[in-house]
Amino acid sequence: MSNIKATCPACGEVSLAAEDIGLQIEPSSQEGSYRFECPGCDLVVQRPADARIIRLLISGGVTPGPIPVPDPKSVHPAFTYDDLLDFHLELEDDRAIADFFSKSHS
Repeated sequence: MSNIKATCPACGEVSLAAEDIGLQIEPSSQEGSYRFECPGCDLVVQRPADARIIRLLISGGVTPGPIPVPDPKSVHPAFTYDDLLDFHLELEDDRAIADFFSKSHS
């Protein structure tokens, strides 16, 4: 088992086993991303991976996986200008704000 060095933004350089790294490759571009959970702080780190990084990870024993497809039920619609305007109008309505806080603290 080889140790793979990666960088956590909070902890700095960390050592990982190949099975601790998730690698996804975009077939059309041969680029992708890798992710890992930092063993020091449990932060999930995701980074882009060009062809060179992909080759290094695979040579270290990382097995590429499929690119995750988002579940349509979990995808939320985009926040629009109409949503922003509605929010702004709600903030101007003292009764709406009072109702919100009375419901959230009961």
